Amino acid sequence: AGRKQRAVARRKAFSLFVKAKEVPAASRCPGGGEGVRWRCCRQAFEELPGIHRHVALHHSGDVGRQAGLGAGPAEAGGSPAGSAARPSGHSCGNPEISWALPDTSHLSHDDLTSQVGEVLLYYCYCEVKDPEKLCAWQKALCQHLHLTGKVRVASEGINGTVGGSKVATSLYIKVMLSQPLFKNILCQEDFKSSAGGAHCFPDLRVGVFKEIVPMGIDPKIVSYKETGIHLSPQEFHREVEQYLSQASQGQSDTILLDCRNFYESKIGHFQGCLAPDIRKFSYFPSYVDENLELFKDKRVLMYCTGGIRCERGSAYLRSKAVCREVYQLKGGIHKYLEEFPDGFYRGKLFVFDDRYAICSNEDIISACRYCGVLWDQYKLCSSQHCRQLVLTCPSCCNKGLTACCLVCQEKELKVTSRAPGQTLKEECECTRRRPRVPIENVSPRMLDTGK
Repeated sequence: AGRKQRAVARRKAFSLFVKAKEVPAASRCPGGGEGVRWRCCRQAFEELPGIHRHVALHHSGDVGRQAGLGAGPAEAGGSPAGSAARPSGHSCGNPEISWALPDTSHLSHDDLTSQVGEVLLYYCYCEVKDPEKLCAWQKALCQHLHLTGKVRVASEGINGTVGGSKVATSLYIKVMLSQPLFKNILCQEDFKSSAGGAHCFPDLRVGVFKEIVPMGIDPKIVSYKETGIHLSPQEFHREVEQYLSQASQGQSDTILLDCRNFYESKIGHFQGCLAPDIRKFSYFPSYVDENLELFKDKRVLMYCTGGIRCERGSAYLRSKAVCREVYQLKGGIHKYLEEFPDGFYRGKLFVFDDRYAICSNEDIISACRYCGVLWDQYKLCSSQHCRQLVLTCPSCCNKGLTACCLVCQEKELKVTSRAPGQTLKEECECTRRRPRVPIENVSPRMLDTGK
């Protein structure tokens, strides 16, 4: 009963807070001010969602105090004055989205900002009626917990990788699981974790996009609902084991397909996989189109980093109606390595943050760009105009070989001596020489032997 009363008080306080700032119709200015209904912090808002987001992000403490929630101790349901948002359970016009933020009044600043932490990777496909509201809440939640990282929101769901202290990431998971929008869809096992923290990302980026993973195909045309059959890490392990055994005898009818980009599979992949030489996942549909004969009547085992690319990738492959069966690794390589750190995946796992890679075994399967010695630690190309990744060993770095290719290496030298204002066009040979969509010349015999 006490919780219900406090919830009602919060909703009333939120409503009063917004209405108190509503601009009477008679005072709305013609021209530039026409349509303005609310003013706050010297900003004008025409739509209800806009003022709701503003209040949730900047005046959550005021809402709590107006609701009379600032007097009692946290254990009794109260919160100290000035603490973070308390409109718990309030939907702000959309009953599917809760604006609740966790109570952190009992935590110290160090608890939330400790360098010893972890990085979370997750996604959830679901119908989001108001992506803008979900985006605003997600941004407020991450800021509240001092998390950095990247979060993509779309009408088809949410995809995120965030880093922070273990206290912060634990609270983040708890709040995400209690969010009504994700109830009965997202579960604890959907969060993949690895050692890291907020320092693994330069900042926090939360935005609304058309797709939560950029494949370049309208989600209404190729939906995650048409995905392949999910296999647990144990099931996938058995399938790969069987595939490699049959392939060694020249009897396999299976393709083990890596859905990632070439620079990811270069430093780590499953034994016997087919790893497309593509630079972006948005090239994957074209890759499938150009190589349909390769997949004809085949059983396809797909995998990616955390599972999300396989959701749409398998759906696209299935839409072509050429494969006999399409399976995908649930939870991706992340979850597989938790169960089988010394399994059939060899090398490092590429991650999209400042770590570039995480390790589960001691294998090094890639080489230095310049001398060919075994090396798998990526760095950004040293040429200012380029953002490519390069594998260059310490010995070659000491010789000044720090660019992704010879063209960039020469341009880097020109950059230091160019005239002010002069610009150089990016023309990396490593990009120019690579076909955008490679056509595989793979014989059945090569696939059977697992090469």
